[in-house]
Amino acid sequence: MNKDEYFLFLNEQEKNEKIIGIENYAIKNRVPIIQKPGLDFLTAIIKISKCKKILEIGTAIGYSAINCALINKDIYVTTIERDELMLKEAKKNIELFNLNEKITIIYNDALEVNELELGNDYDLIFIDAAKSQYQKFFEKYAKCLKKGGLIVSDNLIFHDLIFKETIANRNTMQLVNKIKKYNLWLKSNTLFNTKFFNIGDGIALSIKK
Repeated sequence: MNKDEYFLFLNEQEKNEKIIGIENYAIKNRVPIIQKPGLDFLTAIIKISKCKKILEIGTAIGYSAINCALINKDIYVTTIERDELMLKEAKKNIELFNLNEKITIIYNDALEVNELELGNDYDLIFIDAAKSQYQKFFEKYAKCLKKGGLIVSDNLIFHDLIFKETIANRNTMQLVNKIKKYNLWLKSNTLFNTKFFNIGDGIALSIKK
């Protein structure tokens, strides 16, 4: 048992069968969802900071939105998804948990949504959509965040590919370079205090000053 496996074992808790069903669907259909350590980090941050209003960029099949909404009865999630097939699966999963009143899905490209219509009182924004657009997502939706609010960015080491000097696939290499640039941009962003964590696939927690 290595270090990661050991901490997964220590943190392991009995899972809801419906959550397991979503995880199995993601594995079978190769749908990327947040890794378990990353999800544990995200939900812990939500509990500690007592977040009530969450904005998610990238719904996929609704896995993270559902887990966030299930934390307590006071949490409401607005989530944005542009893929119609993902949208249909997410809606099905949200209905399965009877969370229609707590999770609102916006069917649109996140870069096309009028962020001003969403308001400026979100407690937390979770970015987990197209990796090449992370900086644009951050800049666009930061204005929806209240002072002292949080932005969580996932997949910042991208399956450890950011540590490789060369990558054969040109498109993948370009994507990895954009993630590296985003990490450095976050590090130097003076409007937020950001800390990076070697958890899951790499996570950053940015606090709005």
